[in-house]
Amino acid sequence: MKKVEAIIQQEKLEELKAMMDKGFEATGMTVTQVLGVGNQKGLKEYVRGQEIITTLLPKVEVSFVVLDKDVESVISLILAICQTEEVGDGKIFVYNVEEAIRIRTGERGKAAI
Repeated sequence: MKKVEAIIQQEKLEELKAMMDKGFEATGMTVTQVLGVGNQKGLKEYVRGQEIITTLLPKVEVSFVVLDKDVESVISLILAICQTEEVGDGKIFVYNVEEAIRIRTGERGKAAI
């Protein structure tokens, strides 16, 4: 099993959620509001004539735990929806998951996800 974690722009979340209803390989996802800075280096805004540089930008972190065979299709879907080829699109990370356990039933492994 793998955990696919994507940090994406907030406006892409609804489209990604809509794909969950269309037979997407992952059966669930976790969404977290996050702040971060990377290559984008923040935004320059003007408020009442004063320059304000926001260095921590709001993003959304979306996590999926999927079977190894589904990782590439999940990554491809995230890229298809979230990639604009502009700075600030986000990042995708893939981690190994040693075990998954459903608390309610005690099921483990594939049955738990």
